[in-house]
This record gives sequence, structure tokens and C-alpha cells, in this order.
Amino acid sequence: MGTTVLSLRMDGELLERLRHHAAKRGMSVQDYVVQTLIRDDFDERFQAAVEETEKFYGLT
Repeated sequence: MGTTVLSLRMDGELLERLRHHAAKRGMSVQDYVVQTLIRDDFDERFQAAVEETEKFYGLT
């Protein structure tokens, strides 16, 4: 899988908060943001799978 560049514009306060959160985990801001997006994407896909399973079994 290749990589692509994503550029973000954010205010200084948000960047500092991200730096703080990343530093607590020993990560760069870039790695912290990517991991957060991956986790959020997984959560959404997992929830969709649970909902589909519930529909299949008639639990909803």
C-alpha cells in the first residue's frame, strides 16, 4: 500500500493539545493523528458489523 500526503490547517491551540497527547504516548503528532484516525475508522466499521449481525439475527 502506498502513502499519500494529507495537509491540515489548524490553530495553534489545537496543535499544542495534539503535541501534548502525542508526547504522553511517546509519539510524534503525525503518528498520533494517524493512529487516532485508524482507531476511529475501526470503531465505525466494527459498529456497522454489529448492526448488520443484529439485523441478520432479528435482534433489532
